[in-house]
Amino acid sequence: MLPEIASGVLVAGAGVSGIGAAELLQAAGARFKVVDDNPGGRARAEALGFGTLSGEGARASFADFGLVVTSPGWRPDAQLLIDAKAAGLDVIGDVELCFRLDRAGVFGPPRDWLVVTGTNGKTTTTGMLAAMMIEAGKDTGKRAGACGNIGVAVGEALLAPERLDVLVAELSSFQLHWSSQLVPDAGVLLNLADDHIDWHGSFDAYAEAKAKVLRAPVAVAGVDDAEVRRLAEATGRDDIVGFTASAPDDGQVGVENGRIVSRIGSSRVDVASAEGIQPPGLAGVLDALAATAVALSQGAKPEHVQRALEAYQVAGHRGAVVHSAGGVDWVDNSKATNPHAADSALTGAGDVVWIAGGQLKGAAVDAVVKAHAQQFRAVALLGVDRELIRESVARVAPEVPIFVTDATDPVQAMEEVVAYAASKARPGDTVLLAPAAASLDMFSGMSARGDAFAAAAMRH
Repeated sequence: MLPEIASGVLVAGAGVSGIGAAELLQAAGARFKVVDDNPGGRARAEALGFGTLSGEGARASFADFGLVVTSPGWRPDAQLLIDAKAAGLDVIGDVELCFRLDRAGVFGPPRDWLVVTGTNGKTTTTGMLAAMMIEAGKDTGKRAGACGNIGVAVGEALLAPERLDVLVAELSSFQLHWSSQLVPDAGVLLNLADDHIDWHGSFDAYAEAKAKVLRAPVAVAGVDDAEVRRLAEATGRDDIVGFTASAPDDGQVGVENGRIVSRIGSSRVDVASAEGIQPPGLAGVLDALAATAVALSQGAKPEHVQRALEAYQVAGHRGAVVHSAGGVDWVDNSKATNPHAADSALTGAGDVVWIAGGQLKGAAVDAVVKAHAQQFRAVALLGVDRELIRESVARVAPEVPIFVTDATDPVQAMEEVVAYAASKARPGDTVLLAPAAASLDMFSGMSARGDAFAAAAMRH
């Protein structure tokens, strides 16, 4: 047993992550208590046989514990965590706990950890990389699977009856913030843009958390992104593998004549086709390049990469074509919940009727509108911050037709913007839902927003 865990653990929060951490600690034979000020949360933990404490009770018992495991949603300024640190307790996240237990061999021989992070494209890249490692595993005998914020939680993957030898983990900035010893076998930083600043306190703090993956022995960075490039250079390392949508330099993976090409090491390797990748457009190609760079470093061969990309289907609401009629494709990228993601979705999409709107959370859209104004056949807007986007389009691209619905009913609002889009789209165009904004002003989540778009599109 690890010394810090043998000293006793407080699990902060009885939500999904907290219960998962408690189950992991129970399986490891550790002494722990679940801390939650909500009586319902404590009751939920107690129903599973876990001991519980209130926040006040935990503070009174700090001397009996040496470690706090917090859920990723708990902010760094949560008073219980501040008090625990002041009392000399180490505070870590649930994924950090998983890493320490795995590296200590608590659940068998340590796994290979391949970690994917960035502002956008994490889920697609993780899915592609897992598919590549699954293909490679058919030859090597190593079982691979996606986990973290895609598929199953990391703790579930460690406890699964059928062992995974390779964990391909999508991790958020929250999970990385609460990590200290987590150094994966390979880590990839895709891109960076303003996101979760309210949680981290600043963009620099957010970027610093994400950049922890560059400590990996095999570090991969999206060098087309200026901020990622800066952070990669700041490490002082000369062995970071770059991926780029352009022709690759030495030590990079890139694209030449419609082919994914690796120049990692001493030779140039033609790996796979860069055409027909899902999701379509530049974002999908970049995700495939990132996944390829990691997979090749872990022993995957070009044929594994090619087979994985041919079979890979984009996860829901991340750029899938949900309807085609009259020469127009209807693309659901409801997952584009910030301007950076919308920019990625629009890049390479051709002429579009852009459907956008929702909760901007203070983000500006002028740069996105300016970058893609020439693509816009028209723009249709809904949601609480629709006027902010309308003002941006009117100011930056005044020639673009705009439709705004004031409907607050989600089904009606989506039907109105879709009907307008159908009236404006021409054969060869794409109607693209890439909202650049969160969805909770009107929908139960981005999935519900995407489902409403698909249902409305089917009627046109």
